[in-house]
Amino acid sequence: MTRQELEAVQPDVKEISEECIIPREQLFTGLNHLFVGKEHGAPITFFWVRSPPGHGPRLHRHPYMEVFIVDEGQATFTLGDKTVMVEGGRVVIVTKDTPHKFVNSGLTELRLIAVHCSSETISEYLE
Repeated sequence: MTRQELEAVQPDVKEISEECIIPREQLFTGLNHLFVGKEHGAPITFFWVRSPPGHGPRLHRHPYMEVFIVDEGQATFTLGDKTVMVEGGRVVIVTKDTPHKFVNSGLTELRLIAVHCSSETISEYLE
């Protein structure tokens, strides 16, 4: 579809600057891929995770909600005093101040996005 055809269908389409499109590789922090909302004027922060079997973060909590979008693989989540196994295609919601962690408990790579309902990460590690 040409630009003119697109504008005929969606007349409010505006030019998108390159700053609005970020390649995953540009978010690499040495361990994960991290989008920090406050650096882009966004109200959320997220980790784009690809974790090998047996790996995951230590027990921690945040003063805001965190939402995990489990895309592929299997993870065992600890949420407060409960433990649950989650497979791809599920969403896990962690309320603010709830101690939590996860580990890739499957045999293949775990792929998930961990959305922090904050423009920056604020974590208190408990172990």
